[in-house]
Amino acid sequence: MKYGSTRPAICGRTGHLLVLAERVALRLWLKGPTVELVRGGAVARVDLEGTAMNPGKSELAALTRMFSAAVIRELGRSGRSALFARLLAQSGLGPHLPLDATVGDVFNHAFRLLRSLGNRDEYVYRSAITQKILLGQHNLRTASMLSEARVGMCKADVVVLNGTSTAYEIKSERDSLARLTNQVTSYGEVFAAVNVVTSPSHVKQVFRQIPGWVGVLVLSEKFTLQVERPAVVNAARTNPLAVLDLMRVDEAHQVLRSLDIAPPHVPNTQMRGALCDLYRPLDPTAVHTQMVATLKITRSQGAASDFIKTVPMSLRTAMLSVKMNGASEKRVLDATRLPVSAAFAWS
Repeated sequence: MKYGSTRPAICGRTGHLLVLAERVALRLWLKGPTVELVRGGAVARVDLEGTAMNPGKSELAALTRMFSAAVIRELGRSGRSALFARLLAQSGLGPHLPLDATVGDVFNHAFRLLRSLGNRDEYVYRSAITQKILLGQHNLRTASMLSEARVGMCKADVVVLNGTSTAYEIKSERDSLARLTNQVTSYGEVFAAVNVVTSPSHVKQVFRQIPGWVGVLVLSEKFTLQVERPAVVNAARTNPLAVLDLMRVDEAHQVLRSLDIAPPHVPNTQMRGALCDLYRPLDPTAVHTQMVATLKITRSQGAASDFIKTVPMSLRTAMLSVKMNGASEKRVLDATRLPVSAAFAWS
């Protein structure tokens, strides 16, 4: 049903608009996002998941920005977001929403459009890692996720810390592979396992560019992560100085104390140099083990374990990427339950 329309209409996968004439006898069964039209013995099945529009480049950019930290922070501060309202208008999504759609439905609908092959951006891949691995194989009480963890001159897109550390470098169909070899080599100095998560169109070239110890996962058309090659888990490959560079000073001190080494007592201007002198001769596996144990505490997201289950699935990765207190989280959650007509008025 088109938003704001008084006439029943359904958009099919190829974009054809089916207007149902009153004299045509038909029956409708709603099966989640699928509608079946039956006339006589003929059945036409129409999948409504994101098929009501075929977004162009500018619309896709607007849909992508709906999941940005800027939108989430605005919702957390005041329970409304002028940026979200502008992006909703720019996305062209409004006319294709159900009459009773909520703000949460908008996020879910936008995500369904973005996850279609050819539209997928980095956020879709992050969501797959979050849903299938962090929240699927683990949980927030036993594992933590780092977003865009800086390693030298690179940033690992996603890092999951559980009993070990695993970095995920995302190469979507929109990304270049020019820096991939250097990126995974750098991550191997900090994390015990490194994976490339990519699209079916990139997978052959990815295999040509990466070392044999790097794993490869492919995000399928059905939004599943398929393991093309498992990563080799090896903490002995890491470099204590590269691991040190990932951590804050207080975290680096905690790792030293865990290894029965007293942290240096020097001025802040000399602290990094003093830490390098202490870390350089240490055993890589021991440093890595204590780094994982320390960051699982200091970067823990366990407090959000119950809350995150109440957020629309499409929004969970964005919520885990932004630091918020309980009051802000509640404002975001309340906003997702408002009718979309309220969001159009945000300014």
